[in-house]
Amino acid sequence: MQVTVIDYKAGNLTSVLKALHHLGAETAVTDADLSLVESAERIVLPGVGHFAATERLDATGLTSAIRAVIARGVPFLGICVGMQWLYAGSSEAPEQQGLGHFAESCARFLESNKKVPHVGWNSLEVRKGSRLLAGVEPGEFVYFTHSYKAPVTADTAAVTDYIEPFASAVERGNVMGVQFHPEKSGATGLKILRNFLEWRVEARAC
Repeated sequence: MQVTVIDYKAGNLTSVLKALHHLGAETAVTDADLSLVESAERIVLPGVGHFAATERLDATGLTSAIRAVIARGVPFLGICVGMQWLYAGSSEAPEQQGLGHFAESCARFLESNKKVPHVGWNSLEVRKGSRLLAGVEPGEFVYFTHSYKAPVTADTAAVTDYIEPFASAVERGNVMGVQFHPEKSGATGLKILRNFLEWRVEARAC
């Protein structure tokens, strides 16, 4: 199984690649080679830092290429900012559009006496029917580091509570995202990545 990993110069590539290799996946990394996206069997978009950095995806043509392969049914996983990019946008960089696969937008945590960013281990409440989170038990912990979050909607696959409930995982069809870092989340994170690698692509009618 080959996984195409997108490098938009703001991703946590090393640990993501290490986790994928540990699970037996072959990887190809690209920051601009559209052919690697177009031929991909799986795509992972790791991300850290500022939402504005996703502008590089537009500038290199990767956004259009990713949209096309998603339409063909290729499984796609966004991690952290990579998940936020799946939405219409984020208040962190209002001028920068996201992919728009999910219509909502991401926003900063509400003002609170708790620290922002949200850094450290927190639990998942998994919604029934998630293929990405299959086998993850209620209350299992994963590792977060973020200041912006996605709202809880019908597409939310898992909810986490920090200051307020937010979508810690999202899933619709072959497109999924996790706000946490599975590559830093021990056995639970590896279980989730394994589910992604074993994702069975459904045939689509011509």
